[in-house]
Amino acid sequence: MIQSNSVKLTSLSTKGGCGCKIGPADLAEVIQTLPPAAPNPNLLVGLDTSDDAGVYKLTEDLAIVQTLDFFTPIVNDPYSFGQVAAANALSDIYAMGGKPLTALNIVAFPIAKLDKSILAEILRGAGDKLLEAGATLVGGHSIDDQEPKFGLAVTGTVHPDRVRSNAGARPGDKLILTKPIGVGILTSSLKQDLLSDEEIKQLTNVMATLNKKTAETMESYDVHACTDVTGFGLLGHASEMAKGSKAGIKIYKEKVPILPRVRELAEKGIIPGGTKNNFKYLSDRVKYPQNMDQIDQWILCDAVTSGGLLISINESKAEALLAEIKTAGIEDASMIGEVTEEHPGQITVL
Repeated sequence: MIQSNSVKLTSLSTKGGCGCKIGPADLAEVIQTLPPAAPNPNLLVGLDTSDDAGVYKLTEDLAIVQTLDFFTPIVNDPYSFGQVAAANALSDIYAMGGKPLTALNIVAFPIAKLDKSILAEILRGAGDKLLEAGATLVGGHSIDDQEPKFGLAVTGTVHPDRVRSNAGARPGDKLILTKPIGVGILTSSLKQDLLSDEEIKQLTNVMATLNKKTAETMESYDVHACTDVTGFGLLGHASEMAKGSKAGIKIYKEKVPILPRVRELAEKGIIPGGTKNNFKYLSDRVKYPQNMDQIDQWILCDAVTSGGLLISINESKAEALLAEIKTAGIEDASMIGEVTEEHPGQITVL
């Protein structure tokens, strides 16, 4: 039995974090075969816009926000894995403008292979992150599986008139991104022992940071659209926003925050399969500059785990919101693009 002091969690799976998601092309093909859901006037946000969570109205003043997210290990330390997985699941609630209320653990664990203390540490990490979010763990479910997986189903609340869908972006809006990208490339590098302890600490901190402060800052602003950037990458989630909003989006590459060493490691060939799948899926939805090389295109499509929020807000309020987000301690937040009338559903990288 593998003990907690010798475990390397990322060696127990072929893919890690949100990079283990089914690719957008395959997922879309499956979903297209499903019959449409029965109409329900209380369902405020469902499957139609590929949003981050479902929203169901209970009363004129109260709606619930529901999401579920789980994945294979993204870091080697069990406690950190639990923290990152919890932050990632909670992020969907924040992206919708909601406040997390309760959570259920989802556990797949090789109980005869790994020491039970490893699972205890994963659960402790997630529990501490839930406490930070002000959410309550109410239970969960576990199965014996040779490949460890962990995540949460989270329920939150939101006023029906304050839901932040990904489908409300308007021409003239500015786009704010609150966390750096390149997570997929760095976590793949971590798996190959190419990161220093300090680099692993920085990467883990980015993924484990809640989007709570950003969500709380947004509350006093008329945000038109919001989504969190995860497995489908920055351009993948921006594409969903453009499609749902029936608008075009411009992304200014030089304004996009990117983690240190991402370009260097990508040049060495460390490009996750999920990142390449994202790039391929977006091939007819994104226009890149002629002088942009393949590496930079992959980085913009990189599969992120527990990324930041992508916020669409009127130009007149964008600078003030960005300044408040930075004052709240989200130092990497940046104005990275804008929403346009031209080329609805398409992304233009400049």
